[in-house]
Amino acid sequence: MSTAPSSALQLISADMAEVDRVIAERLDSGVPLVGQVSQYIISAGGKRIRPALLLLMAGAIGYKGNQRYNLAAVVEFIHTATLLHDDVVDESTLRRGRPTANESFGNPASVLVGDFLYSRAFQMMVDSGEMRVMEILADATNVIAEGEVLQLMNMHDASLDEVGYLRVIRSKTAKLFEASTRLAAVIAGSAPDVEAACAEYGQALGTAFQVIDDVLDYDGDAQELGKNLGDDLREGKNTLPLIIAMQRGTAHEKDTIRRAIENGEMDGLNEIIQIVRRTGALEATRAAASEEAERAIRALIQLPKGPYHEALHDLAAQLLDRRH
Repeated sequence: MSTAPSSALQLISADMAEVDRVIAERLDSGVPLVGQVSQYIISAGGKRIRPALLLLMAGAIGYKGNQRYNLAAVVEFIHTATLLHDDVVDESTLRRGRPTANESFGNPASVLVGDFLYSRAFQMMVDSGEMRVMEILADATNVIAEGEVLQLMNMHDASLDEVGYLRVIRSKTAKLFEASTRLAAVIAGSAPDVEAACAEYGQALGTAFQVIDDVLDYDGDAQELGKNLGDDLREGKNTLPLIIAMQRGTAHEKDTIRRAIENGEMDGLNEIIQIVRRTGALEATRAAASEEAERAIRALIQLPKGPYHEALHDLAAQLLDRRH
């Protein structure tokens, strides 16, 4: 999937250009390496789906104030900080088809620039002058950190079940999606039921997004993905395709996957990909993502009809066709 469906991008193209301007302005630092690393990772492109979601949701509920640009940049900074730290923790070498920041600049620079982006994001939150905005983003940042620690604890754990898996991705990935859509409602002064619907859309979409991401680790194109197939397994991550494959596979197949998770063994990657495909685990995982996408679409019933509503609907529907 690209950043978002093209119709959605056209709707917010001018808004996204303004967000890019805010990002460039707020990345400015008197320390050259800070700007260098920040620009490196932000200029890598990526999906920019979190700021796009905030802008689309603001459009759907009719908010036109400038604070949407500031907060869209904030969620992108928080997301970028988590990527910098993630790649260090995971010892990743490739993201979006090019070397990760830690591969290019080293782990210390990546960690410290991630810290800079977090702290800059908090400075920008204060600019909003709204305690509720700071509460949402402080809570989201804390929950994301808890999700990262949970994931670390679950590394190489072949006994992880679907409940434990969902707990991690709802914290680690979906929480910032949820915060992005909730913020649009808060700065617009929306009623509590509208705010709740906006938040549910973001949480459901973020969950579906991560579930599909985990499918692509066994069913994607490495060049399109910009990362290596089997990276999750290499890091000892037990994701939904593996959980379902172990539930459905033979004793031998289950043992093969279990040993790979526990030891981070990549020798049997091709066999494991075949097991995941043969057991129907990919289809079952896509079905789980589909349920979340449909939950996101149902949440939109609370919002006014119009081009932004349609774009948010299409974003959830097209997520299921995502191939990279």
